[in-house]
Amino acid sequence: MDKKILSFLFSTRLMAFLFIVFAAAMAVGTFIENDYNTDTARIWVYNAWWFEVIMVFFVINFIGNIKRYQLWKKEKWATLLLHFSFIFILVGAFVTRYISFEGMMPIREGASEKRFYSDKTFLTVLTDGDYRGETKRKTIEKPLILSQAANNSFTINDKFDTKPYTIRYKNFIMNATESIKPDESGETFLKLVESSGGTRHEHHLKEGEVQSLHGILFAYNKETDGAINIIQDGDSFFIKSTFGGDFMRMADQMKGLVVKDSLQPLMFRSLYNIAGAQFVLPDAPVKGKKEFVSNNDWKDMSTDDALIVEVEANGKTKEVTLVGSKGKQGVPQTVTMGDLDITLMFGSKIYELPFSIQLNDFIAKRYPGTINSYSAFESKVTVLDGDKKQDAHIYMNNILDYKGYRFFQAQFDQDEKGTILSVNHDFWGTWLTYIGYFLLYIAMMAILFDKNTRFNDIKVKLEKVKKKKSALLSLSFLLFSLIGFSQNAEENHKHQRPSLAEVEKFLETTIPKPEHAAKFGRLVIQDAGGRMKPVNTFSSELLRKVSKSDNYKGYTSDQVFLSMSQTPNAWFEVPLVYLKRGNDSIRNILGVSKEAKFAPFISFFDDKGNYKLSPFLDDAYKATIPNQFQKDFIEVDKKVVLLNSALSGSILKIFPVPNDDNNKWISYLELDEYQDTELANLKNILPAYMQILGEASKTQDYKMADDIIGGMEKFQVKYGSEVRPSDKKIDSEILYNKYDIFKNLYYLYMLAGVLMLIFTVIQIVKSSKFINYTINAFHILIGFFFVLHTLGLIARWYISGHAPWSDAYESMIYVAWATMFFGLAFDRKSKLTVASGAFVASMILMIAHWSWMDPSIANLQPVLDSYWLMIHVSVIVGSYGPFTLGMILGIVSLLLILLTNDKNKERMKLSIQEITYINEMALTIGLVMLTIGNFLGGQWANESWGRYWGWDPKETWALISIMVYAFVIHARFVPSLRGTWVFNLMSIFAFYSIMMTYFGVNFYLTGLHSYASGDKVVTPSFVYISVAVITILGIASYLKYKKYYKK
Repeated sequence: MDKKILSFLFSTRLMAFLFIVFAAAMAVGTFIENDYNTDTARIWVYNAWWFEVIMVFFVINFIGNIKRYQLWKKEKWATLLLHFSFIFILVGAFVTRYISFEGMMPIREGASEKRFYSDKTFLTVLTDGDYRGETKRKTIEKPLILSQAANNSFTINDKFDTKPYTIRYKNFIMNATESIKPDESGETFLKLVESSGGTRHEHHLKEGEVQSLHGILFAYNKETDGAINIIQDGDSFFIKSTFGGDFMRMADQMKGLVVKDSLQPLMFRSLYNIAGAQFVLPDAPVKGKKEFVSNNDWKDMSTDDALIVEVEANGKTKEVTLVGSKGKQGVPQTVTMGDLDITLMFGSKIYELPFSIQLNDFIAKRYPGTINSYSAFESKVTVLDGDKKQDAHIYMNNILDYKGYRFFQAQFDQDEKGTILSVNHDFWGTWLTYIGYFLLYIAMMAILFDKNTRFNDIKVKLEKVKKKKSALLSLSFLLFSLIGFSQNAEENHKHQRPSLAEVEKFLETTIPKPEHAAKFGRLVIQDAGGRMKPVNTFSSELLRKVSKSDNYKGYTSDQVFLSMSQTPNAWFEVPLVYLKRGNDSIRNILGVSKEAKFAPFISFFDDKGNYKLSPFLDDAYKATIPNQFQKDFIEVDKKVVLLNSALSGSILKIFPVPNDDNNKWISYLELDEYQDTELANLKNILPAYMQILGEASKTQDYKMADDIIGGMEKFQVKYGSEVRPSDKKIDSEILYNKYDIFKNLYYLYMLAGVLMLIFTVIQIVKSSKFINYTINAFHILIGFFFVLHTLGLIARWYISGHAPWSDAYESMIYVAWATMFFGLAFDRKSKLTVASGAFVASMILMIAHWSWMDPSIANLQPVLDSYWLMIHVSVIVGSYGPFTLGMILGIVSLLLILLTNDKNKERMKLSIQEITYINEMALTIGLVMLTIGNFLGGQWANESWGRYWGWDPKETWALISIMVYAFVIHARFVPSLRGTWVFNLMSIFAFYSIMMTYFGVNFYLTGLHSYASGDKVVTPSFVYISVAVITILGIASYLKYKKYYKK
């Protein structure tokens, strides 16, 4: 019996089951967290007993497999390290969960603090009573995770000396707000609404009591010195305050004064401003009973919760309502039960450091010219430990580690006079986990290079297949590869209207020559996000985003933008705004023809200057799930707003404000605000330049206009040198804009990849030297395109100053690069792989240039400004390349199986084996990169905010993908899951976990990595279609596999 139990615990079937169940549980957890909150996900999944049991079984299974497969042998050292690494990581996770603690420490400038608030909520019970003639206190602290959606339950049974007492859970109200339930037998309450901190708060003043609201006392029918007294006399109401103030009656805007210590009539529904407090008494008092109700906002993290418990002792039972939340100490409530005084609090536990932290200065740095776009924030602190003092700087990715406590920059006060530090105490958990990470990295790299691993066995088998092969893949892949090849041609911009003849003739005679416009394009502007970039970058983005083109009628983007700045009225009539096909509603509203591809700026406004799209945009922007009609309106609106910024001149922030602390640059429209600076001398420079430019267009003598541009450039260098990019970087960015390499590579990869496939198929039918040379030529050409791709990434890195994988667009072009890299890495094994890589890379680049991804270079968020961005993100995003390649090769294998017949069986078998081996190698490389990348992210998180695992949806779904692909690769150990058909089918379906890890998390779920913050997104129909197609392909190919290949 014992042997059967051990055999089950150490079995590969249990391992496969654990992989799938663990992945499925985590997937459910991410959606629970998104729909509810993190605590709900912890209750139902992450902290559930059954979830921990799964991890325990993992540890047992890992240990058992070490014995079963004799992994202690020298030639299996890499696999042994891999199993040990996960054992250390899981054990470290248990230590972190049950032994470590963390919290938040707010400190104001000049103050020192040694207390911090736990990141978990606790029910604290303080029982006071007589013990052997002395008053003693007994303390109980019970950690709680509660959710309004879960079946909460707990009971505390304890004794004080010999006297038993019980505290029993009754109810939990999330984000509780006070409400009065009308009841004639109840007490009298007066509703008061105040707006401290800029947020609306409702309170209910109980008759005969004094209540403190944000440090100010309010008394209702209990006259109190130092308070704002509300006094009721029959049906009349009066106000008497120790402080003076004023009021305004909302109905008729009547204003009056509140005289200090004077009894005055109370004005209901009037805004009072007394002692810095703004409040309104909206209604007369009512009789009722106070109760708490939830606002049912799962994303509200600021409103306190309410916990209702029953206290039973000495034969008495009382109900107590406790208000509190994470990040603050709960409000104590005391009940007297006979000779026991029981005080209860619900909120964070207070931890005390063995030393103090003094905040000397808090510094918030902004990107140039911005108000709320922070580039960094840091706390300058001093550790006070007895007579010992230690100065330190704490900022993103730079922590303070002292006596086992780690301090991280988490948040800061709105007035920037205080900081909020994250505090973590997890010495043993961190070290056990880091040892696991270290062993994992060594083992993963060894798997790829050691001669005794499965990866090396695949390489040997692949070489044997190569020797047996006499022909390449069949025509089937050509049919597959041509899917999606037909693409819409570039829009024809030669769209003219007879009424535009005079305007276009005028533009022909006034538009500046390209050489001068290029000099104008080198001027630097400051965008809304504080990024410094040449005018050419904005002009290029303007045309590409507004009109879907790089030029207008042969005029460069610089010529167009300079002409807009010179004669904006003329461009009002030019049809520039691209309109998508099919939406006739927008065309009808604008008054343009149904065939119009472009609309002029002026058509968006009526005769009175009203914006025609306004009535439709409110609903479109407010819609949780906008329909296609609304999406089109939003897309067009963004184009109009961008074009307006160009025509109005507001975007042309080319003038640095001298000696500005935040290096602000302004446009010509703002010069009047800086008359007391050197900018006053430039008030007439732009009008003069435009006039001279007009003359130059007629005489073709641009010398004076060139001189003015040169003067403005010198002004930028003199007063904006701190943030102005170097001339070399400006030239590089202009070249980058000119060639738009990533958009062009889509067509180049597609053309070369498909042609290479065509000639490869021809070679199968009839081989010749010409065809061989042609295939090799396309191979070299694809390699050259890959070099251009690499240079494009390097250029973007150089221009932006950070690694080019920090946003959605950059990560997509990097995934395309990784896919092509691994496609070329297998070139010795199969030419098909190179062509497949080119095809997939072109598809990824096409997706990257869809309208919902912005290719603009942007500034980094503070947390991303780290070397970890290069390490973690490059590795984890790079893993998507081999996974994508594996998915494509899986589809090819199933197609080849489907096309197998008696005549080609042997040739197909060799081709399928070759592709399957390459597929497994690709998936192995991807799994190694994804695993290393994900746990590197854990290290980054631990070095940034003290928690290497927080169940963020991105890290969770990366772990899910690791489980899924680990299952795919280990499936060969399960007899019923062996075979090429099932492996290739799983490699296709497994890719959906990667799609969810990238697209799903970024645009569906709420978390640190989300681009859409959990907005409801409709799943594209192609996802369902692809699942159906792959399912049909799988079933059809299995019938052929069963007939020709299954043993």
